[in-house]
Amino acid sequence: MNQQQRLKLLEYQQRAFNTGAIEYINKQWVFFDEETEEAVLLEDLIHQEIEVMRQNKWQKGYYLGEGTVQDGSDIIQLEDRETIKIKKQLVYSLERLLSEINGDTFVHFLTTLNSLNFSIYDCIYCYNHLTFQENADGISGVNFIIFDNEEMICSVQHHFDYYEHGSDRFEFTLSSGKRTVIEKIL
Repeated sequence: MNQQQRLKLLEYQQRAFNTGAIEYINKQWVFFDEETEEAVLLEDLIHQEIEVMRQNKWQKGYYLGEGTVQDGSDIIQLEDRETIKIKKQLVYSLERLLSEINGDTFVHFLTTLNSLNFSIYDCIYCYNHLTFQENADGISGVNFIIFDNEEMICSVQHHFDYYEHGSDRFEFTLSSGKRTVIEKIL
Protein backbone atom coordinates (compact mmCIF):
# COMPACT_ATOMS: atom_id res chain seq x y z
CA MET A 1 0.00 0.00 0.00
CA ASN A 2 1.50 3.31 -1.05
CA GLN A 3 1.35 6.64 0.77
CA GLN A 4 -1.42 7.94 -1.51
CA GLN A 5 -3.71 5.00 -0.62
CA ARG A 6 -3.01 5.50 3.09
CA LEU A 7 -3.89 9.20 2.86
CA LYS A 8 -7.14 8.33 1.06
CA LEU A 9 -8.14 5.99 3.92
CA LEU A 10 -7.35 8.70 6.47
CA GLU A 11 -9.33 11.29 4.51
CA TYR A 12 -12.58 9.36 4.99
CA GLN A 13 -12.21 8.84 8.74
CA GLN A 14 -14.98 10.11 10.99
CA ARG A 15 -14.26 13.32 12.89
CA ALA A 16 -11.42 14.26 10.52
CA PHE A 17 -12.70 17.86 10.42
CA ASN A 18 -13.88 20.57 12.80
CA THR A 19 -17.01 22.16 11.33
CA GLY A 20 -18.28 25.63 12.13
CA ALA A 21 -18.99 29.14 10.94
CA ILE A 22 -16.62 31.98 10.23
CA GLU A 23 -17.18 35.63 11.02
CA TYR A 24 -15.30 38.75 10.08
CA ILE A 25 -14.87 40.58 13.39
CA ASN A 26 -12.64 43.64 13.94
CA LYS A 27 -10.88 43.08 10.60
CA GLN A 28 -10.04 39.45 11.51
CA TRP A 29 -11.50 36.13 10.35
CA VAL A 30 -12.65 34.03 13.31
CA PHE A 31 -13.73 30.38 13.18
CA PHE A 32 -16.38 29.22 15.68
CA ASP A 33 -16.41 25.43 16.16
CA GLU A 34 -20.05 24.31 16.12
CA GLU A 35 -19.39 21.47 18.56
CA THR A 36 -17.17 23.11 21.20
CA GLU A 37 -18.11 26.75 20.47
CA GLU A 38 -14.41 27.63 20.72
CA ALA A 39 -13.14 30.53 18.64
CA VAL A 40 -9.91 30.39 16.62
CA LEU A 41 -8.33 33.05 14.43
CA LEU A 42 -8.12 31.77 10.85
CA GLU A 43 -4.74 33.48 10.52
CA ASP A 44 -3.39 30.78 12.89
CA LEU A 45 -4.39 28.16 10.30
CA ILE A 46 -2.47 29.40 7.26
CA HIS A 47 -1.70 26.60 4.75
CA GLN A 48 -4.05 24.20 6.48
CA GLU A 49 -6.62 22.23 4.51
CA ILE A 50 -10.15 23.59 4.78
CA GLU A 51 -13.41 23.03 2.96
CA VAL A 52 -15.93 25.76 2.21
CA MET A 53 -19.67 25.08 1.76
CA ARG A 54 -20.76 26.69 -1.52
CA GLN A 55 -24.01 25.86 -3.31
CA ASN A 56 -24.55 22.80 -1.06
CA LYS A 57 -21.15 21.34 -2.02
CA TRP A 58 -17.84 21.29 -0.16
CA GLN A 59 -14.99 22.99 -2.00
CA LYS A 60 -11.58 21.79 -0.78
CA GLY A 61 -8.58 24.06 -0.58
CA TYR A 62 -5.83 25.54 1.58
CA TYR A 63 -6.18 28.69 3.64
CA LEU A 64 -3.83 31.40 2.35
CA GLY A 65 -4.65 34.12 4.85
CA GLU A 66 -6.70 37.32 4.74
CA GLY A 67 -9.91 35.41 3.99
CA THR A 68 -8.70 33.59 0.88
CA VAL A 69 -8.62 29.87 0.07
CA GLN A 70 -6.74 28.28 -2.81
CA ASP A 71 -8.79 25.58 -4.57
CA GLY A 72 -6.46 24.20 -7.24
CA SER A 73 -5.79 27.17 -9.50
CA ASP A 74 -8.83 29.10 -8.23
CA ILE A 75 -8.85 31.54 -5.32
CA ILE A 76 -11.97 31.61 -3.15
CA GLN A 77 -12.82 34.69 -1.09
CA LEU A 78 -14.50 33.72 2.20
CA GLU A 79 -17.80 35.33 3.14
CA ASP A 80 -19.04 36.37 6.59
CA ARG A 81 -21.04 33.66 8.45
CA GLU A 82 -20.07 30.98 5.95
CA THR A 83 -19.77 27.31 6.99
CA ILE A 84 -16.33 25.72 6.71
CA LYS A 85 -14.58 22.55 7.79
CA ILE A 86 -10.99 22.58 9.05
CA LYS A 87 -8.96 19.40 8.62
CA LYS A 88 -7.70 18.10 11.98
CA GLN A 89 -4.01 17.37 12.34
CA LEU A 90 -2.91 13.93 13.52
CA VAL A 91 -0.74 13.69 16.61
CA TYR A 92 2.79 13.76 15.12
CA SER A 93 4.03 10.58 16.83
CA LEU A 94 0.92 8.68 15.62
CA GLU A 95 1.44 10.00 12.10
CA ARG A 96 5.02 8.67 12.19
CA LEU A 97 3.87 5.32 13.59
CA LEU A 98 1.27 4.91 10.84
CA SER A 99 3.91 5.60 8.20
CA GLU A 100 6.29 3.03 9.74
CA ILE A 101 3.95 0.01 9.87
CA ASN A 102 3.33 -2.04 6.73
CA GLY A 103 0.23 -1.60 4.57
CA ASP A 104 -1.73 -4.68 5.67
CA THR A 105 -1.08 -3.91 9.32
CA PHE A 106 -2.17 -0.29 8.75
CA VAL A 107 -5.50 -1.37 7.22
CA HIS A 108 -6.09 -4.05 9.89
CA PHE A 109 -5.41 -1.55 12.71
CA LEU A 110 -7.60 1.17 11.16
CA THR A 111 -10.58 -1.11 10.46
CA THR A 112 -10.46 -2.55 13.98
CA LEU A 113 -10.27 0.93 15.51
CA ASN A 114 -13.23 2.06 13.37
CA SER A 115 -15.25 -1.05 14.29
CA LEU A 116 -14.93 0.05 17.93
CA ASN A 117 -16.45 3.46 16.94
CA PHE A 118 -13.18 5.36 17.12
CA SER A 119 -11.51 7.46 14.45
CA ILE A 120 -7.78 7.89 14.03
CA TYR A 121 -8.51 11.61 14.66
CA ASP A 122 -9.75 10.78 18.18
CA CYS A 123 -6.13 10.28 19.27
CA ILE A 124 -5.21 12.37 22.30
CA TYR A 125 -1.82 10.75 23.09
CA CYS A 126 0.71 8.54 21.33
CA TYR A 127 4.07 7.28 22.52
CA ASN A 128 5.92 5.87 19.50
CA HIS A 129 8.82 3.76 20.76
CA LEU A 130 9.83 2.93 17.15
CA THR A 131 11.07 6.51 16.78
CA PHE A 132 13.80 5.85 19.35
CA GLN A 133 14.98 2.53 17.92
CA GLU A 134 17.90 2.11 15.59
CA ASN A 135 17.15 -0.23 12.73
CA ALA A 136 20.01 -2.70 13.24
CA ASP A 137 19.26 -6.44 13.02
CA GLY A 138 15.73 -5.97 14.34
CA ILE A 139 13.78 -4.12 16.97
CA SER A 140 11.03 -4.81 19.44
CA GLY A 141 9.03 -2.82 21.96
CA VAL A 142 5.65 -1.33 22.76
CA ASN A 143 3.85 1.82 21.60
CA PHE A 144 1.02 3.37 23.64
CA ILE A 145 -1.93 5.20 22.07
CA ILE A 146 -4.99 6.76 23.74
CA PHE A 147 -8.19 7.64 21.86
CA ASP A 148 -11.21 9.61 23.13
CA ASN A 149 -14.40 9.72 21.04
CA GLU A 150 -16.22 11.74 23.76
CA GLU A 151 -18.31 8.70 24.70
CA MET A 152 -15.53 6.30 25.63
CA ILE A 153 -11.75 6.00 25.99
CA CYS A 154 -9.71 3.41 24.09
CA SER A 155 -6.19 2.48 25.15
CA VAL A 156 -4.07 0.67 22.56
CA GLN A 157 -0.83 -1.14 23.20
CA HIS A 158 1.08 -1.91 20.02
CA HIS A 159 3.59 -4.69 20.66
CA PHE A 160 6.04 -4.97 17.77
CA ASP A 161 8.78 -7.48 17.11
CA TYR A 162 10.70 -6.91 13.88
CA TYR A 163 13.36 -9.57 14.23
CA GLU A 164 13.39 -12.70 12.06
CA HIS A 165 9.70 -13.12 11.26
CA GLY A 166 8.24 -9.82 12.46
CA SER A 167 4.87 -9.24 14.07
CA ASP A 168 2.53 -6.47 15.12
CA ARG A 169 0.08 -7.10 17.96
CA PHE A 170 -2.51 -4.49 18.95
CA GLU A 171 -4.38 -4.76 22.24
CA PHE A 172 -7.43 -2.46 22.37
CA THR A 173 -9.01 -1.86 25.79
CA LEU A 174 -12.13 0.28 26.09
CA SER A 175 -13.17 2.15 29.22
CA SER A 176 -16.20 -0.18 29.32
CA GLY A 177 -13.84 -3.10 29.88
CA LYS A 178 -14.26 -4.59 26.39
CA ARG A 179 -10.98 -5.88 24.95
CA THR A 180 -9.94 -6.76 21.42
CA VAL A 181 -6.62 -8.19 20.28
CA ILE A 182 -5.37 -8.40 16.70
CA GLU A 183 -2.05 -9.72 15.49
CA LYS A 184 -0.39 -9.49 12.12
CA ILE A 185 2.61 -11.70 11.42
CA LEU A 186 4.74 -10.33 8.62
